Amino acid sequence: MSQYAHLSELDPEFAAAQAAKPHQGFDLSVGTLALKEVWKTVLQPATYTALYKPRVRTDAKYSVKDHTVAVEGGEIIVRVVIPEPIEPTQTFPVLVWFHGGGWIFGDVDQDDYLLRIYSTELQIVTVNVDYRTAPEHTFPTPWNDSFTALRWVASNAVSISVSLDKGFIAGGWSAGGNLAATCAHRAREDYLFNDKPLTGTYLGFPVTVHIDGYPEKYKDQLLSMEQNKNSPTLTREAMRFTWDLLKAPPEDPLSSPLLYPSHAGLPPAYVQICGFDPLRDEGLLYERLLRDAGTATKLDVYPGVPHVFNVSNPGIKAATKFEADTLEGLKWLLAGGKQL
Repeated sequence: MSQYAHLSELDPEFAAAQAAKPHQGFDLSVGTLALKEVWKTVLQPATYTALYKPRVRTDAKYSVKDHTVAVEGGEIIVRVVIPEPIEPTQTFPVLVWFHGGGWIFGDVDQDDYLLRIYSTELQIVTVNVDYRTAPEHTFPTPWNDSFTALRWVASNAVSISVSLDKGFIAGGWSAGGNLAATCAHRAREDYLFNDKPLTGTYLGFPVTVHIDGYPEKYKDQLLSMEQNKNSPTLTREAMRFTWDLLKAPPEDPLSSPLLYPSHAGLPPAYVQICGFDPLRDEGLLYERLLRDAGTATKLDVYPGVPHVFNVSNPGIKAATKFEADTLEGLKWLLAGGKQL
């Protein structure tokens, strides 16, 4: 049994809130493109937008502009939110954001209002990356698009009111956390970032290893995919469906950052993990590997709640704590991973 098995014991408040809900979940048999359309037109507006749009302060002042970025075989949009400067020459740190959704669902609109909150509450520029998704675009397209967007930010910082030395963070939830982690590894090896390195990563309940890529030496520590296989917001079946659709090689570090030979030389990482999540153990192991390699880490764990519970059950105390912790974690990264 996993040393973290106790983290799956349901949070009583979550259990009560969940019991009052009708059955949730995707019927994977209807087809991926149909599911994507339902997510974009119905579920995304009813969850992410409905939750975060009312939380944007009415007195918040900022600009929003979409930019086009050339990528291999096409182009993508990045949406840039810039707080209103006190003086015309003011510059800000930056958070480059990759949305979740299993590299299948979601788009630039999913976390739009969440990022407006981050921008105005923390006085940072946010860059929301609309990377291309499966099944139309399989491995390695989402990862390459994301890294191309990160390089675009490094090369165009001045034009978007960013000073990279004030803070250059990559972040996201779930698949977005995976993309952020992979970008950190790639930036470590890329000459462009030699004099403008990433200063932090924000990894919200990240995917860190392919379901068929568990290293032998860690298999006895990666038990949550089985233990939490029927979690209400993310099941093992859904993860299997996702990886199969992506056609990612199980042992390629590009999609499984846990498998990089070295985790040394990476920027500070803020990591959040849900106890009743199939991804729990791979996230906890990844944080430990970062820490063992000398990376400064800050870890918050939410026992008894599932993947992205802060969106599915925003009224419970654990979700309120999650939101407050996130802002504190981002402040910690902006302070260079040092005690505030």
